[in-house]
Amino acid sequence: MLSARSIDRARRSLPRSACFERVRIMDWRIGWVPLAALLAAQTAQAQSVGYEDALAAARGEQPVLEAGALRVQSRREAAEAADELPDPRVRGGIMNLPVTGSAAFELDQQLPTQVAIGVEQEIPNLARRRARFGVASSEVRLAEARLGMAEREVLADAGTAWVRLHYAQARLDLARAALVELRAFVPVANSAVASGSARPAESLAIRRELLGIEDAATSIEAERETAQAQISRYMPIENPVALGAPPSVSLDPEQLRFELTSNPELLLADAESRRAEAGIDLARAEKRPDFGVSVTYGRRNPDFGDAVSVMGSITLPIFTDRRQNPRIAAAEADAAAALAEREDRLRALRARFEADLASWRSAARQWERARDELLPLARDRADLETASFAAGRADLVDVIAAKAALVLLELEILGREQAAVEAAATLRLTYGEDRP
Repeated sequence: MLSARSIDRARRSLPRSACFERVRIMDWRIGWVPLAALLAAQTAQAQSVGYEDALAAARGEQPVLEAGALRVQSRREAAEAADELPDPRVRGGIMNLPVTGSAAFELDQQLPTQVAIGVEQEIPNLARRRARFGVASSEVRLAEARLGMAEREVLADAGTAWVRLHYAQARLDLARAALVELRAFVPVANSAVASGSARPAESLAIRRELLGIEDAATSIEAERETAQAQISRYMPIENPVALGAPPSVSLDPEQLRFELTSNPELLLADAESRRAEAGIDLARAEKRPDFGVSVTYGRRNPDFGDAVSVMGSITLPIFTDRRQNPRIAAAEADAAAALAEREDRLRALRARFEADLASWRSAARQWERARDELLPLARDRADLETASFAAGRADLVDVIAAKAALVLLELEILGREQAAVEAAATLRLTYGEDRP
């Protein structure tokens, strides 16, 4: 065991920067980000991103949202022409042309012979036109609902990416600062080993504790880079840095539960149900007759005079059992299926919401328990080991182990806090007030 006297001899043999007196006891705090301001100063050129900035960028010009908006526009343009009459037809030809006798192939020798030109207009029944418009309108609502789903997914992805980046930065700052503090003990241990007052294995034990924190820092760096890549998908910046406070970990479960009925997923199901109902109306409209009208002008021999013909037509849906009725039955089955699917989506949405809510509660409780109970114990242990070492009743390796354990616990608590905040943000973005 390293005595206080041997440590004092080792301290006097070290440079002043490595003196034991300059190795201060770290006072770790949850959410402490000592290097955040430095990182912000280094990357201030349009690379710092706040939480609301990330959400605003996600709501902005995103290719997936632009594609959805264009589909909505397309459906609206199509809906405007859905109930219009079909284009009229122009027809022309020669009527009653003789092919035998003295007037064969003569256009003006017989009374019925004429060069005719006419216009035809089909007039679908009013129910069919209204049904077509209903189908087209349901396609608009369906495209809008899909756009809402895409917006929700983009927002949730951007929000969680920012939260992960924020806490990756905080954890990385914590790990790096801890390494600086703990590495200051290494010269002390080496000098003690050189003087013979400590065993060589103790310096190896100190190095092992440092490697544990270095491994954690390496893993956190990968998490930070992953979060940066996710944010860069929505913001055209390199190496984004999360600045500002994270979103609140608290939320109102009852308000979120109330807003489930307006969730984009249910809106999509409602749109699909309305489209199926519009299909029923269209199928039923086929049982009603359609109409048509035509006007024909015939040019004949001036001696006979020209002629005008006006004709009307009507369809006869007389084979309803083989044509219209099966189509109506099929459309009604589709509508019933859409209603059943909507009910299933509602149940699944409620179940998923309750599961997400339970995950949030669990994450928040685990974070609070670690912060309020485990952290004070770890701090007390580090303080006691330090006091025992100063009194010559503990090894330096025991002090390092206690401090390293405190650092790892601080990193774990930040990870638990991240899980709770991320769960709360996801709930709000998916089910609540932060949803578009």
